[in-house]
Amino acid sequence: MKYLTTIAGQTFTIEINDDRRVLVDGVEYEVDLARVGDQPVYTLLINGQSHEAFVYAGEEADVWQVLLRGALYSALVEDEREKRLRAASGAGTSAVSGEFNLKAPMPGLIVAVPVVEGQAVEKGDNLIILESMKMQNELKAPRAGTVTRVKVKAGDSVEHHQVLVTVA
Repeated sequence: MKYLTTIAGQTFTIEINDDRRVLVDGVEYEVDLARVGDQPVYTLLINGQSHEAFVYAGEEADVWQVLLRGALYSALVEDEREKRLRAASGAGTSAVSGEFNLKAPMPGLIVAVPVVEGQAVEKGDNLIILESMKMQNELKAPRAGTVTRVKVKAGDSVEHHQVLVTVA
C-alpha cells in the first residue's frame, strides 16, 4: 500500500511492504511500531533507533497530529490511489480555511502562552508551551491566521484533547 504524506509542505511517498519494512521515498527502513497503554503514545523503532511519539487525529480528514521530541507536526496522509482518482475527477483537495482549534496532545501543565487574542500568527509560531512527562513541548501554529480565543493561561493543568487556542 502506498501513501503520500505531507509534513510542513514536504511530501513523502511511503510504501508499506509488510509489518516490519517500509520504503520512504525509495529508501527501505526496518520498523517496529507499538502502542503504549491507553494514551495515544507510540514507540517506534527505525533501523534500531527508538522514538516515542504522541499521535492523534487532527480536525481535518486525513490529518494526523504528531508530537515528537517536543515539536508538534501536522501530517496529511493520503492513499496514493485515492488522491490520483480525486485529481483525475477534478475534485482536488480543498484549501485549509475556517477555525483551527489547537488541542492538548496529552495531559500536562501550561508553562507559557506567548500569544494573545487578536494577535496575527504565522505558520510555525509558538502558540503554547506545554509541560508533560517532565518535557516542555512547543505547540506551533499549523498555518497563518489570527488568534481568536485563548482558553488557558500559564499554570493551568489541561487534559488530553482540551482546546487551548483557536486560530482563524
